[in-house]
Amino acid sequence: MPLTIRYQVSMDDAHAHLFAVEMLLEPDSTGRITLQMPVWTPGSYLVREYSRHLQDFEATGEGPLHWQKVAKQTWEVETAGGGPVRIRYRIYANELTVRTSHLDSTHGYFNGASLFLYVPGLESVPHEVTIVPLRPDWRVTTPLALTETPYTYRAANYDELIDSPFEIGTHQVIPFTVLGKSHTLAIWGKSNLDYNRYLPDLENIIATEAKLFGGLPYDHYVFFCHFADSYGGLEHHNSTTLLYPRFELKADEKYFKFLNLTAHEFFHLWNVKRIRPDTLDRFDYTQENYTRSLWFMEGVTSYYDEIFPLRAEIYDAAHYLKLLAGHITRLQTTPGRLVQPLEESSFDTWIKLYRPNENSVNSQVSYYLKGQLVSCLLDLEIRLLSEGERSLDDVLRKLWNDYGSQGISFPESDLLAIIESVAGTSLADFFDRYLRSTDELDFDHYLASFGLKLVAQIDSEAPYLGIRTQEKEGRTIIQNVELGSPAQQAGLSSGDELLAIGIWKVTHGNFKDRLADLGVGAVVPVTFFRREELMSATVKLASSVPTGFTVEARDDATPVERERLRSWLGESVVSLTGDKSNR
Repeated sequence: MPLTIRYQVSMDDAHAHLFAVEMLLEPDSTGRITLQMPVWTPGSYLVREYSRHLQDFEATGEGPLHWQKVAKQTWEVETAGGGPVRIRYRIYANELTVRTSHLDSTHGYFNGASLFLYVPGLESVPHEVTIVPLRPDWRVTTPLALTETPYTYRAANYDELIDSPFEIGTHQVIPFTVLGKSHTLAIWGKSNLDYNRYLPDLENIIATEAKLFGGLPYDHYVFFCHFADSYGGLEHHNSTTLLYPRFELKADEKYFKFLNLTAHEFFHLWNVKRIRPDTLDRFDYTQENYTRSLWFMEGVTSYYDEIFPLRAEIYDAAHYLKLLAGHITRLQTTPGRLVQPLEESSFDTWIKLYRPNENSVNSQVSYYLKGQLVSCLLDLEIRLLSEGERSLDDVLRKLWNDYGSQGISFPESDLLAIIESVAGTSLADFFDRYLRSTDELDFDHYLASFGLKLVAQIDSEAPYLGIRTQEKEGRTIIQNVELGSPAQQAGLSSGDELLAIGIWKVTHGNFKDRLADLGVGAVVPVTFFRREELMSATVKLASSVPTGFTVEARDDATPVERERLRSWLGESVVSLTGDKSNR
């Protein structure tokens, strides 16, 4: 019989948030077994040190076995000859996120990377997991196949095991079918979500995304939905986990945001899980796995997660352009966009994106945010170059047909050439400017070509100081100071407690009003505490800067530009232009 690594997961200590894991192994001929715990999980690019939650490690054969920990995530066990080896340990699980594990009296949830040790060199053998539920009425939901043994699930290899979450408890299970494929919605936590609205929209999004690629590449797919007080999503090969605030699902804008999250993680089943660069083809769970393509894997996905509900006619072009304007606002009010190139943001995700500090706004840019906007402009560029014959859709279809559907990764070094082959011309200048430099994105050019314009929102009566504040225990704390701002030039710093501007007391709530009262060009003292020492600085308030942007239809757009807009965003653009002739 082929070698199989087996685990048993029980949860008798749910009140202590402790999963108990037992691992059954065959002895190694060398007399020693090495065990490791992943330090990260695919889809979340940060070394999370999962081994810090492991405790009570023990190893037995016919009796206790000698073992020692030799590195932060590595154990060595002396097997002392024949007979099965049992490894037992417990995992503290009290972090309710999509990338970790959570256990209490209401449910158990885990991602395999945070729970399962593995044997280096044996990652490719089958792995089985037997679940011992806390109570008889607890059910198990996972994308893994159930074996003939009750509560026992089989993965073809370790990669599949840790890419297959488990939800255990009394969660609600809703089965449904789309395009002849079975789906499961597994819901933990109460919320104000209207399922009579969500399920048809979910089915519509699935069908709309599948249309791009010509079908669904799985037999069964699971949506895990956790409703609590947090936000997040994590993609897997045949499932995704969605975490969303439980009371933010009634109002249209918040509900649409949940649909965008759903569409994003579902789209990853193609873009990332099957369409992937060779830099993410084989995972090294002991250290960072570097790639320069996250701008494409996450940025393109973020672009489409808002396009698909539009194509599904769940919301209209006006709502989409409102979302687009919001992203432009976020980028253009991030000084770090002028410091960190997009490709560098992808490469440095391990040390920057998931580890923000008070200077992050000045030193970095998100490959999700800028990647989404560059993907949008790339789509528009391809449409312009091909006179509407091709788009970013065709890039994705080519990657799917040539690589993803064949079960192979694409060479990361060839990605830009693949995009150019669809565009039909060189895009070297586009890539040099928007991926490898900190040039500003030329929104005006691209939007104008589609009958739109970018309008800056500037309050001429609100002078610019360049700080962001937060209220903390009744105090007004400077959260960050923008690069090159009057506040930075005057010597203000993150962490300072702001007391007064001029002769007037300042709070987090009245800060903007106090600035407006003073006016542009005013030279005023600013009083603050720094490490409990009273200090002051003189600041000259600068001219107003844009605080936001809107994307609007141009009244003077030509028929060609309006037709481009309709081809890009669909028939609902009529609500923007009022031009019935576009239909």
